[in-house]
Amino acid sequence: MSTEIISKSLKVAVLTVSDTRDEQTDSSGRYLQSVAAEAGHEVVDKRIVKDDIYDIRAVVSAWIASDVQVVLVTGGTGFTGRDSTPEALIPLFDKRVEGFGETFRAISYHDIGTSTVQSRAVAGLANYTVVFCLPGSTGACRTGWEGIIKEQINSAHRPCNFVGVLERDGVMGHTQ
Repeated sequence: MSTEIISKSLKVAVLTVSDTRDEQTDSSGRYLQSVAAEAGHEVVDKRIVKDDIYDIRAVVSAWIASDVQVVLVTGGTGFTGRDSTPEALIPLFDKRVEGFGETFRAISYHDIGTSTVQSRAVAGLANYTVVFCLPGSTGACRTGWEGIIKEQINSAHRPCNFVGVLERDGVMGHTQ
């Protein structure tokens, strides 16, 4: 994990979606919390919720209505009966970030081969907040962070990044 200087620190929240994990066993959520802080961002909240559409949506809705600028979600993106993160969060998006899922699966292919087609990793913008939804494994979170997210929430990354679209009325973050 590299410590890279960023121009602007963002307010980040981390959500683990799982019916089985708790604070002791949540390695994916701890990983995302750690790398976001190490990159210079302020992690303002971290939670674990059951894989339930309405529980997921309630937590993320509260964050996007607040001053959180980046939401990192791990879990609930597979194909089992309880995997419901995309169904919970896509309706909240003002715009989908189509290239996120495509790029995540392209990068993952090198590690897990054709099993990557079962990933429903998605991202979108909602009320000046970017939401990234990753699979629940720590390896998948590492792939998403290192391969995409770290650069895209770094204001110094060129030719473009998400930091500029997280500004409301020319001010970083949300107005109260």
